[in-house]
Amino acid sequence: MKKAYIFPGQGAQFTGMGLGLYQQSEKARYLFEQANHILGFEITKVMFEGTDEELKQTNVTQPAIFLHSVILAQTVEDFTPDRFDVSMVAGHSLGEFSALVAAGALSFEDGLRLVAQRASAMQKACELNPSTMAAVLGLPDETIERICLQVAAESNFKEVIIPANYNCPGQVVISGSLEGVRLAGEKLKEAGAKRVLPLQVGGAFHSPLMEPARAELAQAISTTPFSQPRCPIYQNVNAKPATDVDTIKANLIAQLTAPVRWTQSVEAMGADGATVFIECGPGKVLQGLVKKILPTAETQGVTS
Repeated sequence: MKKAYIFPGQGAQFTGMGLGLYQQSEKARYLFEQANHILGFEITKVMFEGTDEELKQTNVTQPAIFLHSVILAQTVEDFTPDRFDVSMVAGHSLGEFSALVAAGALSFEDGLRLVAQRASAMQKACELNPSTMAAVLGLPDETIERICLQVAAESNFKEVIIPANYNCPGQVVISGSLEGVRLAGEKLKEAGAKRVLPLQVGGAFHSPLMEPARAELAQAISTTPFSQPRCPIYQNVNAKPATDVDTIKANLIAQLTAPVRWTQSVEAMGADGATVFIECGPGKVLQGLVKKILPTAETQGVTS
């Protein structure tokens, strides 16, 4: 039996996240307090007591989900160095950083600093170019790709619009300029999409509009020490397993402007023998996606 641990991304946050961990584990309390010091504000207060609106702020959301996921992993026996019992890891978008820390490629401190820098860089990129995302339900990937390209071409590529998250069969998130997403949404509905749902996000994540953030994060990643992970990580940009440090860093940088190939990543992990997928972090979103991608897979969650 091969175990794949998977780590969620932005959108999984909720008020009270991590509070049980903080109350039950001395190690968790130490790591949470260390995070407060590194970030320069009491993220624990926002996580445990903050409003939904406060938790939606990118500079809070990303570190909060990272912390919940990584500290949970620290409490799971499978991740203890003397009995590492994990065959492979993957993370959805932000979750890729959590996966890398859990697998030993990044230290907790360096991972948190990179996530904080990523969040700040993405927020600045959002402010430079007003943009958005929308979830498209009920269409084949190829139809969505074709319509996005058509909309961009009809605007002489002044409008940015691309498939950004391949979440599962029949569920793709598009990302781009405000007008690009609007025009694509209309055509996608005409093509038979069951629904096109605007997402409450700050900007066009995983699109070329995140280029300023990609450049800023590239500098931070280039100066951060990485180690070879204890197991392969299946990365978003190509859905392939990686253990080489230079490859991991290059893919992590490219991730900000490239689509998240989650469907393909789960398929690849299944093809490589994963039969149990364990979601480590807030919520159960990834478990649901895995069941739609690999209906026969066993899914579990690690939450607190």
